[in-house]
Amino acid sequence: MDAVFLSRLQFAIATYFHFIFVPLTIGLSLMIAIFQTTWYRTDDADYLRLTKFFGKLFLINFAIGIVTGITLEFQFGTNWSRYSMFVGDIFGSLLAIEASVAFFLESTFIAVWFFGWNRLPKKLHLVSIWLVAIGSLISAYWILVANSWMQNPVGYVIRDGRAELTDFFAVIFQPYALLKIAHTVGATYLTAGFFVLGISAWHLLRGSHAQVFRKAFAFASVWTLVFSVFLVAQGHMNAGSLADKQPIKLAAMEAHWETQAGAPMHLLQWPDVDNEKNAIEAFTIPKLLSFLAWHDGNAEVQGLKSVPLADRPPVLPTFLSFRAMVGLAFLFILLSAWAFINRNNPGQNPLMLKILPWAIPLPYIANELGWTVAEVGRQPWIVYNLMRTSDAASPISSGQVAISSVAFILVYTLLGAANIYLLAKYARKGPEDVHEIGY
Repeated sequence: MDAVFLSRLQFAIATYFHFIFVPLTIGLSLMIAIFQTTWYRTDDADYLRLTKFFGKLFLINFAIGIVTGITLEFQFGTNWSRYSMFVGDIFGSLLAIEASVAFFLESTFIAVWFFGWNRLPKKLHLVSIWLVAIGSLISAYWILVANSWMQNPVGYVIRDGRAELTDFFAVIFQPYALLKIAHTVGATYLTAGFFVLGISAWHLLRGSHAQVFRKAFAFASVWTLVFSVFLVAQGHMNAGSLADKQPIKLAAMEAHWETQAGAPMHLLQWPDVDNEKNAIEAFTIPKLLSFLAWHDGNAEVQGLKSVPLADRPPVLPTFLSFRAMVGLAFLFILLSAWAFINRNNPGQNPLMLKILPWAIPLPYIANELGWTVAEVGRQPWIVYNLMRTSDAASPISSGQVAISSVAFILVYTLLGAANIYLLAKYARKGPEDVHEIGY
C-alpha cells in the first residue's frame, strides 16, 4: 500500500471517528437550549432536570469530540501538504474563520454555561446556552462551506500554480453549500432527537423518572418526525444539485452506466463493475431517475461510461452507502411516526420502548454513510475536476503514515470506549432530584 492510499485511509478513520461526536454536539445543544428556555418560561422543574441531565451528556460528548477534531487539521499539513499549498488561500481562510470565531464562541460559552449554574442570573445563563447552540451552527457552516468548495469550486482563479480566492461571497453563499449545510445540520438534529428519544424510552420502560422522561419523549417524538421528513425532502433537492454539479457521483450512487434520456430507476439492482453494467435490475420505474434528478421525466442523465475509467468514483461503496442511507431515512420516518402516535402515553407500548434505545446508533450510521457518499463519490478528485487526490498527498513514506495510523487507532479506541462508558453510565443514572440542582 502506497502513502497516498494510507493517507486517505488515515484521514477517513479520523473523519469517521470525529463525526461520531459532531452531530450530537450540534443537535443536543439546541435541544438543551429549548429545555432550559421552557423551564425559564414555565418554572417547571422537570425541564430544569432535563436541562441538567442532557447537559451532562452533552459536555462528555463535547470534551472528547474536541480531542478527535484537532488531529484532522494537522493532517492537512502532515499528510496533504500539496493540497494545502494549492488551496491554502481559500480553504485555509475558511478554517481560520471557523476556529477564531465560531469555535471560540462555542467553547467560551460552554464554560460560562457549565460554571455559571447558581452564579449567573437565570436570563444570562440561558443566553449562554443559546450562544453555544448558535456557535455550533456557525462552526458547522464554515466547515461545510470549506468542504462544499472541494465538491464544487467557485470564486477562484489559478495563479502561479495555486487556487486564489477572487469572490469570497460566491464561496460562502453558493447554492451547493447551502443545500449541503441544510442536509447535514438536519441530520445532526435528527441524531440528537433519537438520542433523547432512546434514552427516554429506556427509562420509561423501567418506570424510572417517568414524569420527566414522558415530557422528553413527547418533545423528541415531534422533533424526530419533523427532521426525518425534512431530510427525505431535502435529500431530493440534493439529488438535483448533484445532477448539475457532480453528475458522475450521481451515476455512481444509482449505478447508472449509460447516458440516456428518460432514465429509469431500479428499486432492486446490483452493479457488475467489471463488466460495466448491472447484474440485477428489478422493479423498474420508467423515467423516475430523470424526474428525481431534473424534475423532468424526459431529461438526460449522464452515465458512468461517459467518462474514462480513471475519472470514475468507486461505484460499489458509493452505491451501497447511498442505498443504505436512503433505507435508514425511511426507517427513521416510521420509527418517529410510531413514537409520535404514542407520545401522550408511551408506557402503553412496551415493544416500542424496547426498540427505540436500539435505534440510537442508527442516525450515527446514516451520517457516516452520507459522508462516504460525499467523499468517496467525489473521487478521484480532492477538489472536483481541479486537483486529483493522488496529486495532493505529502511526499512522505508509507511507513510513516502506517505507524501514525496505528497510533491514531489505539488512541481513538480508548477515547471511544471512554465516551461510551461515560455516556451509558450517566444516561442510566437519570436526572438529579430538584433539591440537588439549585436555582
